[in-house]
Amino acid sequence: MIPELGHLGMILALCLALVQGTLPLIGAWRGDRLWMGLAVPAAWGQFAFLSFAFVCLTQAFLVDDFSVAYVAGNSNSALPWYYKLSAVWGAHEGSLLLWALILSGWTFAVSVFSRQLPEEMLARVLGVMGLISVGFLLFLIVTSNPFARLLPQTPVDGRDLNPLLQDFGLIVHPPMLYMGYVGFSVAFAFAIAALLGGRLDAAWARWSRPWTLVAWAFLGIGIVLGSWWAYYELGWGGWWFWDPVENASFMPWLLGTALLHSLAVTEKRGVFKSWTVLLAIAAFSLSLLGTFLVRSGVLTSVHAFANDPERGVFILIFLLVVVGSSLTLFAIRAPVVRSQVGFALRSRETLLLVNNLLLVVATSTILLGTLYPLLLDALSGAKLSVGPPYFNALFLPLMGLLMLTLAVGVLVRWKDTPLRWLSGMLAPVLLASVALALLAAFVLGDFAWAVLATAFLAAWVVLAGARDLLDKTRHKGLLKGLHALSPSYWGMQLSHLGIAVCALGIVLSSQESAERDLRMAPGDAVELGGYRFVFEGTRHHEGPNFVADRASVRVFDGDDEVAVLHPEKRLYTVQRMPMTEAGIDAGFTRDFYVALGEPLENGAWAVRLHIKPFVRWIWLGGLMMAFGAALAACDRRYRVKVRARVREALGLAGQGA
Repeated sequence: MIPELGHLGMILALCLALVQGTLPLIGAWRGDRLWMGLAVPAAWGQFAFLSFAFVCLTQAFLVDDFSVAYVAGNSNSALPWYYKLSAVWGAHEGSLLLWALILSGWTFAVSVFSRQLPEEMLARVLGVMGLISVGFLLFLIVTSNPFARLLPQTPVDGRDLNPLLQDFGLIVHPPMLYMGYVGFSVAFAFAIAALLGGRLDAAWARWSRPWTLVAWAFLGIGIVLGSWWAYYELGWGGWWFWDPVENASFMPWLLGTALLHSLAVTEKRGVFKSWTVLLAIAAFSLSLLGTFLVRSGVLTSVHAFANDPERGVFILIFLLVVVGSSLTLFAIRAPVVRSQVGFALRSRETLLLVNNLLLVVATSTILLGTLYPLLLDALSGAKLSVGPPYFNALFLPLMGLLMLTLAVGVLVRWKDTPLRWLSGMLAPVLLASVALALLAAFVLGDFAWAVLATAFLAAWVVLAGARDLLDKTRHKGLLKGLHALSPSYWGMQLSHLGIAVCALGIVLSSQESAERDLRMAPGDAVELGGYRFVFEGTRHHEGPNFVADRASVRVFDGDDEVAVLHPEKRLYTVQRMPMTEAGIDAGFTRDFYVALGEPLENGAWAVRLHIKPFVRWIWLGGLMMAFGAALAACDRRYRVKVRARVREALGLAGQGA
């Protein structure tokens, strides 16, 4: 009975989404306040019913209701309860329900915290988000119902969750990633609402920017968590593989980065209006493209959820409708909302435009490398693999140029910048960056051009930020000046510092890492990277739904023991699938990483040993960027009186009751 109630909840949410996506838009067009007022209660009702449906599906997993086909296919009575919880979104149907729930949650948040918007603008924003919900809910109900029953042939037990997904990463990675993916629908809705209303101004950019900052932060955290998960779970020692599904989340993040900077220019100077709208449309369109790639069956990947071509056709049609209609509206309305303000060549506007162009070109190279093999296969049947050499050769130089311009962009002024003043600001930064790059290469004992260039660029970005900080505080005194700076400024500084830290982590972990694949028997020792690894053999271990051979590997620096690692080779008893669990000793400047291969004769094993220097800096830098965006979203310009908004929302709900 509860699964049927969950199904009913989805249907009622669809009905409310239809109301939300039509009547408020018509009301805004006709100036009918009654119809515009339907947007908020419809958004609340949709969120309530989808929350109820999600709770129903979660309950089915927790009580092992194997009469539900989705539960039977992705759970097992021996599965620990926390993996049963994450199994709710561990496959296609449940992940799509989570997507719809998060979309309704974003809509609810906009309805509560955007009451300062003009009534017509709020109605249009919520109306556009309602139409997006209609598309996803139709897809969910028509093709991907998570509450479908297996009656009367109910299995005694389930097939179990994919062993690759029985990990903490599944609990945190997809929700964070979806919060970012779906969050760009808010920026898209604001852009479409502005086009419909013919109002693209500083106020519009100020309304849209905090939502975009939060969505970008969530997507960044989701990507970082996915990279970390792949690093320790797959047993290869890698953190990024340029997998098409990885690219699907990275592309909207890159365009979201461009969108944030473009919104800043529109808010400050009133320029780039049409460009900003186009970026908002493109960022959300790439989020939908990622949904298509993951769920259409066109990709074979550990990340892919579905392989049903009919589902892929539905999403493709929805993608074409969204992109086609939004671009058509843009073509019609762009002349009305184009920018009327110019800008000088030596200005922050110019540097941010260069920033945008580099990010768009980088995104385009990834898009080409991701889609070209698929198009070639579909048109000619030819198989082509586009791997890391292509992406690294094109993407990394663009990111180097981006870091070069980033530091200059921090220091230049709005409108115009005297060249002599700018040269005086940059000269000490340039000299100090060269000195620090040489010092870093000397300390590392590696003067490879990649190390030197990355150390220089990282120092260039960090020192330019410090130079700007000193310039902004020189008249007020250090402490008073620091206190006067806005959260938006501190968020920018933290994000730029995160870029430098991440770049150092990427290059140093790639250039300085050491690895060996070898046969090791109990008592064997091997030297790697100045450390001695001693293999002590394996012992049997039993988990809740798996059996494992757990090894012990001790690591010595001279005579001092510095780490003990316990890699495992697991066999999951239901699906009879072997899995490798790496043993990792994490450190701020290096990781020891050991993975077991196949068992050999006389107690020996194939073993993979890694020393990964500075690999943690990659994820630290990513988190710094995300937290910088969250800090910027707390700026007083975007701040609303949260308690007052919640109290107002509860009061309106009470009046409605």
